[in-house]
Amino acid sequence: MTARPVLVFDVNETLLDLDHLRPLFGAWFGDEQVLRDWFAQLILYSQTMSLAGLEDNFTTLAGAVLRMVGAIRGVEINADHISRLNAAIAHMPPHADAAEALAHLQAQGFRMVTLTNSPPSDGPSALDRSGLANFFERMFSVQATRRFKPAPQTYQLVSDTLQVPLSELCLVACHVWDTIGLQVLGGKGALVTHGANAPLPGTAAPLPDLVAPTLTELAQKISARWPA
Repeated sequence: MTARPVLVFDVNETLLDLDHLRPLFGAWFGDEQVLRDWFAQLILYSQTMSLAGLEDNFTTLAGAVLRMVGAIRGVEINADHISRLNAAIAHMPPHADAAEALAHLQAQGFRMVTLTNSPPSDGPSALDRSGLANFFERMFSVQATRRFKPAPQTYQLVSDTLQVPLSELCLVACHVWDTIGLQVLGGKGALVTHGANAPLPGTAAPLPDLVAPTLTELAQKISARWPA
């Protein structure tokens, strides 16, 4: 029988609602959809840093990418814009069904941790403020590895610290590049699409083991796939 995996949750967009930032981008760029461009560029350049062997801080990089997007679109971004962005990120609310889904998995006896690109916080984190932190036995930041997901070192950090083989971890995320990152190391992947993402078919990359449009539905699939 396949071992029941430890669930490793991504945080930003997976558990916390990135759309909370939309009004800022609407005010600054006249188009709330620029949020998606900024976030895609942030992920692109975080992965570029890792591939190039450069160290950086995800929060610092988020501000730099905002300046870059502003330069491309002819919008001057200053320190106040970046401060407001950071404050909004730190107060992102949970998805409406996040607590229900996590409570279900907790009741089913799953071990759950988080793994985020965001650096550790000196005070309460966005996950703390969301009210979701108590569902998790441990909250990991990739900062300790000096790499961003999906670099192998980030998932290995969780495996080594928990003393759980990579094959017994399941990455739960809203981003298929994240699930791929753990799956190619022998782990599992569970994708929640939130109506914004999808699997990547027809490539050498492994498809997620489970896919659902909401956290509630994904939690049900996880508990059915790996019953107690």
